[in-house]
Amino acid sequence: MHFRLPLRPLLVCSALLVVAQAGFAQAKVAIVSMQAAVLGTAEMKKADAQMQAQFKPRQDEIENLKREIDTLSQQLQSGKLNDQQQIEVTSLGKRKQTDLQRRQDDFNADVQAYRDEVLQKGAAKMQAVVKKLAEEKGYDLVVEATTAIYFKTAMDITTEAIAAYDKANPVAAAAPPAGK
Repeated sequence: MHFRLPLRPLLVCSALLVVAQAGFAQAKVAIVSMQAAVLGTAEMKKADAQMQAQFKPRQDEIENLKREIDTLSQQLQSGKLNDQQQIEVTSLGKRKQTDLQRRQDDFNADVQAYRDEVLQKGAAKMQAVVKKLAEEKGYDLVVEATTAIYFKTAMDITTEAIAAYDKANPVAAAAPPAGK
């Protein structure tokens, strides 16, 4: 009698393990890389091109300001300036450096806000698409690829998710720029 009592919990745990493995083996699992899926859509590619076009003038202004600062620095290092000119060039360089820093900070903040807004909307749409795709294909579980240690590539539905997203959210061709 004493011998059976310690075996009972062991048998129960073994039975639960077997049942759990059998239930898990029947689950249909898919993997998706949400970042790759969102960034791979036609909508995101168009948004990226729009962002590049929208922020290009400001980026060019920043580059021009950097060149101006470099030119002032070269003038100072040339040794051809008198004391008064050195003071003026140094003062101008400091003002331009401050302006550059402000413009870069504003530019980076605006780009990040634009990017975050676009990606947030795209990610929300992609989650809905992945959920619908999982329901259509009968998946019990869809796991983010970055959290999986290992998976077979056959389980990856990222490409299917991109295609489903593009089908559900068609992107109109960009209008040609208006003539001046």
